[in-house]
Amino acid sequence: MKRFVGRVRIQWVWVMVVMLWCFGGEILGSGNENIAKYKDPKQPVGVRVKDLIGRMTLQEKIGQMIQIDRIAATPHLMTKSFIGSLLSGGGSTPRPRASAADWVNMVNDFQKGCLSTRLGIPMIYGIDAVHGHNNVYNATIFPHNIGLGATRDPELVRRIGDATAIEVRATGIQYAFAPCIAVCRDPRWGRCYESYSEDPKVVQEMTDIILGLQGDIPSGSRKGVPYVIGKNKVAACAKHFVGDGGTTRGINENNTLTDVHGLLSIHMPAYYDSIIKGVSTVMVSYSSWNGKKMHENREMITGFLKGTLKFKGFVISDWAGLDRITSPPHANYTYSVLAGVQAGIDMIMLPYNVTEFVNDLTYLVKNKFISMDRIDDAVERILLIKFNLGLFENPMADLSLVNEIGSQAHRNIAREAVRKSLVLLKNGKRESEPLLPLPKKASRILVAGIHADNLGYQCGGWTIAWQGFRGNNETSGTTILDAIKSSVDKKTEVIYSENPDTQYLKSNHFDYAIVVVGEHPYTETVGDSQTLTMADPGPDVINNVCGSLKCVVVVISGRPIVIEPYISVIDALVAAWLPGTEGQGVTDVLFGDYGFTGKLPRTWFKSVDQLPMNVGDSHYDPLFPFGFGLTTKTMVARSVSASIDGRPYIAFVVIFLFAGLYFQVKRRKLSRSQASVWPSWFCSFLLNRFQNSPTTQRGRRQIQLQTL
Repeated sequence: MKRFVGRVRIQWVWVMVVMLWCFGGEILGSGNENIAKYKDPKQPVGVRVKDLIGRMTLQEKIGQMIQIDRIAATPHLMTKSFIGSLLSGGGSTPRPRASAADWVNMVNDFQKGCLSTRLGIPMIYGIDAVHGHNNVYNATIFPHNIGLGATRDPELVRRIGDATAIEVRATGIQYAFAPCIAVCRDPRWGRCYESYSEDPKVVQEMTDIILGLQGDIPSGSRKGVPYVIGKNKVAACAKHFVGDGGTTRGINENNTLTDVHGLLSIHMPAYYDSIIKGVSTVMVSYSSWNGKKMHENREMITGFLKGTLKFKGFVISDWAGLDRITSPPHANYTYSVLAGVQAGIDMIMLPYNVTEFVNDLTYLVKNKFISMDRIDDAVERILLIKFNLGLFENPMADLSLVNEIGSQAHRNIAREAVRKSLVLLKNGKRESEPLLPLPKKASRILVAGIHADNLGYQCGGWTIAWQGFRGNNETSGTTILDAIKSSVDKKTEVIYSENPDTQYLKSNHFDYAIVVVGEHPYTETVGDSQTLTMADPGPDVINNVCGSLKCVVVVISGRPIVIEPYISVIDALVAAWLPGTEGQGVTDVLFGDYGFTGKLPRTWFKSVDQLPMNVGDSHYDPLFPFGFGLTTKTMVARSVSASIDGRPYIAFVVIFLFAGLYFQVKRRKLSRSQASVWPSWFCSFLLNRFQNSPTTQRGRRQIQLQTL
């Protein structure tokens, strides 16, 4: 009996082995597929997205559509509500003067909450890095977009995007709300400095910043497919869709009145380029088009952006954008949620009212006002970008890039951007007597104006705080005054007075003056202005100083401002826009180390009564036309002093040959007359080579100042 039982057991073992051999692979494979397919980086992204969304509940899907400010978030809330995204609004930081490590630790704490959920879907963190990583202490602050438009240099803008991406990732953040590709058609708009130009062609060229932020388009990738290459890159955001720069009288968030041709030919072209270049996200504008709020415009968001342009990334609202669909805002929030989601907005920047949004959207889906297909479309787009970013493989940030914040390499790029952005509008009261470049050697020079020694004024809005800051203590950088002091000859005395009176000017015997005036920082609606006047005491400073001395006026502003009444008294006039932290870029061209090359990115008006006025208008009569900009050449060719014929190693060759001649003479005991022939001949040869070299000839031509 025992033998029989034993034989039966052996037979059953063999049966089980055969069954496992026949079906085990399928069984195990099925289990692995159910658990791990969306977590398997070897799977195509589309397969991973479909697998994950098939596992998600309605509540988990709604959570992915939510973006809230860090102020409203806790790790517990991230877990409980399945929150898909966080952001830092302007000035929303872990603590004052937070370090990169502080940012990384904060982001990781929130991320841990997301990873502890059933499916472990990581969140994406967004921030307004609109001219560098401008919320972060010690970060490199680049010129605002209006200045970059003046450079006409897409390759430079691309490098700025690359530097910005690295500094953003250094703080653990993966998503930048940039670039703003608005086409500002009226400088009275408070966001005009966020626009590269009034000309859509210039704005199109500047979309190369996307390639810097996200990386080069992968070889073999289809155009228009969103991508992000590597852990040093971020998801970019083209904003604000569409027509935000064309509102009536430049009033922020107002109505853009134009026909379809006007919208598509002026405000839309940069979106074509952005999508072709693989931009990951698009942010919707607060503004309206012919009375229809863009946040509820299904025809433009779903029909044109997602349909006609075949945009595959996700569409995000602006801050509390759904609330502003109604007037007054938040008057009927359930309707706003319905209108915004049905229009095609995928991620909602709430930024605070999580419970209300979840309850309203849940109600609308369960009662079939919004289809599950619309919810799935939104979540699939969001998950696509998260997979592209590699967040499922590397959700946690580390400290490997913290030293990149404000690095010298990035500041050098910013300095280059500043000098290329400056536009020389006037150079001398007579063309034959240019004032610029200024001499570095002088007995005494005056620097005047409240903008000369104010880093906050230099940087403008969207710097450290939403509305910017005033003074020199909120971040690190070089003011224009400090740049002047470090640029001039050591024996030149630099005197700074914000608003000197005429008596002071007459009694101090200045050789010349540099006057720095302009606007105070502002952002969005706060910056709307129907007068466009410079901040006091700017006009008095110009009249007093330039009425007494030879002067160059440097204008720090986010747009053209009223300057025509003072133009006759000014010797030289420079539009410096909002240059950021690297003030040396201003002095690089003032003192002739580099020449002026910038061109106006927008028309400079004579009077605000002419506005709006853009190139091509029938009433076009500007003070300085679009594209205007005088040029200068450098004072001294740096290459002449750097080397002989551009070859620094020649000095070592000379030393070597002379040493060889010395020992040759000593060894052969040549006569004095014989020995002297060789060094004399060789010196003549070298002198002839140096004098006739191309570098020396170029240096001779550039030694003399030439102003075009």
